[in-house]
Amino acid sequence: MDTDLRGNDPGRWGHSLANLGEIMLPVLDAAGAKSVVEIGSYEGDLTRVLLGWAEGAGATVTAIEPKPQPELSELNQQRSDLTVVEETSLEAFRHIELPDAVIVDGDHNFYTVEQELKAIDERASGADAPLLLFHDVCWPHGRRDAYYVPEQIPEEYRESMVRGAHLFPGEPGLTPGGLPYHWAADHEGGLRNGVLTAVEEFVDAREGLRLAIVPAFFGFGVVWHRDAPWADAVAEVVDPWDRNPILARLEANRVFHLANEHVRRTEVIHLNKRVGVQRDVLRLMLNSRAFAWGERLSRLRKGGKPVFSRESVRRAIGNSDAELESPSDPS
Repeated sequence: MDTDLRGNDPGRWGHSLANLGEIMLPVLDAAGAKSVVEIGSYEGDLTRVLLGWAEGAGATVTAIEPKPQPELSELNQQRSDLTVVEETSLEAFRHIELPDAVIVDGDHNFYTVEQELKAIDERASGADAPLLLFHDVCWPHGRRDAYYVPEQIPEEYRESMVRGAHLFPGEPGLTPGGLPYHWAADHEGGLRNGVLTAVEEFVDAREGLRLAIVPAFFGFGVVWHRDAPWADAVAEVVDPWDRNPILARLEANRVFHLANEHVRRTEVIHLNKRVGVQRDVLRLMLNSRAFAWGERLSRLRKGGKPVFSRESVRRAIGNSDAELESPSDPS
């Protein structure tokens, strides 16, 4: 059984939607999808999984990625059944053919998701709308915006944007340590903030739509119209997972330990910096005549056993006698 995390994931975040393939691919099958558009392909981790599925399903895959990484570009050259559109999602949806299913996993903020859903809804709505799949509908981006290219977001939507933000589950603000993000909102919750907020507003404003949430690997969302011919088949797949409390507890535990690891890593970095400064100071002391005089006077006052010595300092900073030069005893 393959239990390892999928995708290029040296930090073991479980960041790729490919980790939810065992649920997502049966959903695509249940909807009878023959064409899939993936928004936000990056290196192509999920794209590879989709292509493997598409071979058996007789489907096509289109990846929307304005800045494809070399791995995705290479994959595009190797696979004739893959089309890579090097544009933003909002640009691409002006001209690409509307697919049977859309995977929304691009810029994780309210504005971008809201606009993507509007662009899709303008072309097909109601029972004719495509199956919609979402990533990051749980913590941290369900209720908090993040940005890849902030300048592409209207200013009124990025008033709370902070560079170099660190996030910790249960903390609505920012923290000194936690999961690091290049750009994120300085608070969690509120209006026009987060992927799930945008999805919920879209669903609530339209009749007949259903939203299911699988609370694992940062959250997997599924939206479909109840009158679609395949609606019952999709519901049968997602119902056991929808807001499953056991999964939710597991995910809460996972992100806590993931964020806590980064807190500890930050603490170790700061501690190492402090120790480095202390070692530099002690090295200067060991190479000073004042320290040598102090050691000798201490030895005289204590009957030959000094309160402090160069050897004890060497041991404290983890250096051998050969690593440090010592001044000659004062004459």
